[in-house]
Amino acid sequence: MENLRIAMFSWESLYSVKVGGLAPHVSELAEALASRGDEVHIFTRNQDMPPYEIVNGVHYHRVNHSLEGGIVQQMDSMCDAMYAAFCYSMDQFGNFDIVHVHDWHPVNVVCRIKDDFGIPFIMTYHSTEWGRNGNIHAGWWEASEISHREWRGGYESSKVIVTSTVLRSEIQYLYQIPDYKMVIIPNGLYENKMRMEVDPGKIKSTHGIHPYAPVVLFVGRMNYQKGPDLLVQAIPGVLDNRWDARFVLIGEGEMRPVCERLAAELGVSGSCHFLGYVGETVKKEWVNACDIMCVPSRNEPFGIVLLEAWDAGKNIVATDAVALVDNFRNGVTVYKDPGSIAWGINHVLDNYAEGELGKAGRELLREKYNWDRIAGNTAAVYLDAKS
Repeated sequence: MENLRIAMFSWESLYSVKVGGLAPHVSELAEALASRGDEVHIFTRNQDMPPYEIVNGVHYHRVNHSLEGGIVQQMDSMCDAMYAAFCYSMDQFGNFDIVHVHDWHPVNVVCRIKDDFGIPFIMTYHSTEWGRNGNIHAGWWEASEISHREWRGGYESSKVIVTSTVLRSEIQYLYQIPDYKMVIIPNGLYENKMRMEVDPGKIKSTHGIHPYAPVVLFVGRMNYQKGPDLLVQAIPGVLDNRWDARFVLIGEGEMRPVCERLAAELGVSGSCHFLGYVGETVKKEWVNACDIMCVPSRNEPFGIVLLEAWDAGKNIVATDAVALVDNFRNGVTVYKDPGSIAWGINHVLDNYAEGELGKAGRELLREKYNWDRIAGNTAAVYLDAKS
């Protein structure tokens, strides 16, 4: 297959500013493409790092920009800085074959590059403004502008990549992108990235949890989209079945105080441990020490946390907002309702104590969600858009 020079635009990466799950996707996809022989340049934000650096075979161009104003104004400044860096890189490295933009943040710069240089671009949606906020900010100017840029990216791109069937349906409902333009390519995970040898009892004991108590883990942003409040409301129903069950919630966000207050009102604070933001090592320890990973999302474009749980061989309970789970084969699917979530957790605790569901998920991870396969499928989309 023809090797390409690729310009990839993202507001985050593993080796610049890291915000969430987009960062590993961008960096690990770029590394997998580079290992195929493609020349990949990532244009991203800077955070006290060199403006240019090669990391794991990938060229990083990090830009500084104004932090004044709201998120839209900041992204306008970032796009201007990225455009200047792109023009300079063409002088240094030559013309690019394809441009790949991730989410709405750099959409303005790739549209400008398309107009000025005629280089086609691919748009990958990882989520939408509507999905992130449940449309609760529909009258907010910034939300409307972000949605407009999401639409513009899909409209002006040559191809659109989405990470799941659920996200494809959401994108088509919101922005009327035709079928012929859309390709589903999932997120990925390097095998054994999350898997590590731990003493589960020792990890639990660090927070006063009995070594043999079953632990249900939540990892994610504490916001409306991810549904941590639904999990907290499910806790009484789980404790009725297993009084010794404990719940560990990792993540920060505007709903953390809401969930803490809700736990107190329900009388289950003693069974909850809100850890807030933790480092990668602590997160990995809990993923490997827990008994169940719960994904109570109201909206879930993909769900990288499922791949991480499967890598560790863990059972999963997830709402039907998640498209990855094959019900009762590699996880249990429940409704976006506290009673249903409680039922699912109880069902797994009573029937899958040895992690059978997680073992099946680990096999699927190896077969479908490996980066080499994902990079090959992405390169095929590049060539199709370029032809």
